[in-house]
Amino acid sequence: MATASTTPRQIPIVCPGHTRPLAELQFLTSPDEDSSLDTPQPSTQPSTTSTPSTYLLSACHDKLPMIRNATTGDWIGTFSGHKGAVWSIKLDPRGYLAATASGDFSVKVWDGVTGKELFTYPHKHIVKTVDFSGDSRRLATGGHEGILRVFDLEQGGNAVPVEMRQIEDVEVKVNITKCIWLDDTIVLAAASDGNVRCWNVDSRKMVCQLSVKGSPKNAGSGPAEVRDMEVTTLPCGKMILTVAAGDTVSFFQLHQNGTDGEISMEGTLLHEHPMPIHFRNEGGASLHPSGTKFVAGGSDLWVRVFDFESGKELECHRGHHGPIRCLRYSPDGRHYASGSEDGTIRLWKTDGGNGAGNE
Repeated sequence: MATASTTPRQIPIVCPGHTRPLAELQFLTSPDEDSSLDTPQPSTQPSTTSTPSTYLLSACHDKLPMIRNATTGDWIGTFSGHKGAVWSIKLDPRGYLAATASGDFSVKVWDGVTGKELFTYPHKHIVKTVDFSGDSRRLATGGHEGILRVFDLEQGGNAVPVEMRQIEDVEVKVNITKCIWLDDTIVLAAASDGNVRCWNVDSRKMVCQLSVKGSPKNAGSGPAEVRDMEVTTLPCGKMILTVAAGDTVSFFQLHQNGTDGEISMEGTLLHEHPMPIHFRNEGGASLHPSGTKFVAGGSDLWVRVFDFESGKELECHRGHHGPIRCLRYSPDGRHYASGSEDGTIRLWKTDGGNGAGNE
């Protein structure tokens, strides 16, 4: 049972528009003033809001991923075209392209400015995750096939993907739940068997495998599916991997190295914090850009903030009317977004303070 927070109760900004459970949230800050995102128009209906510099994207089971002003929550546009639930949405680092993964067995790539559909990559099962490489030239996808695919975007709709199977035994089913590029070469793929696999796409080799704890309250219950995964680069330069699985949030420090010209990765476990919630069906966690605290939500209606080092609960806020499906901190760390089964996104202040947003 949740306990009342000692901090002032927040009244978050509520962002309506979706009609089904949320699946994923992504923040993106416009690279510079000349970025294509300075005049975003991913809908036939023009936005009446002032142009923001940071954007919030949302994937939803209602088939209609959206883009918003990340500060005010104002709607900017909708990418319309999928025939199934959209599980993942990403903008490339430059803001020129968007990609979406869907339950209709496809990944679509869109013009990030006009919202026009550019091309579709068919798959053979539900696609749960997409992500762009650091140079925006390649797109990684994963889902219920258990195959990490990498498409060369410079080949457009005719791209033949590089494929990396999570387990060679085709009779063993391992779903990919999240994928993240670390740079232009290394991709992390989280899976339903409780492992995060690190792939060198150029050599097609798995160079590292990190395992997360299942449920400490149910010892021997087997591996817990990785529900959420995020990589945060701290001001000191450390690269931290946040993983939500079972009823635990785990943190690894990632170390990149090279031997004979071949890039590899290693991961050192820093913390495993048991949570008062579980991530078996939904939820996730996000690390504050400072690395001092993290936000988590899952099986109940509460959004909680915890201390990174000790795992102690610092704040507990209620606002949603359904379990929490996804959470992310904004790039500047001033606020965070939560998406729920109730179909709404809520924007919370990192430090409540006084005035609007609190009571």
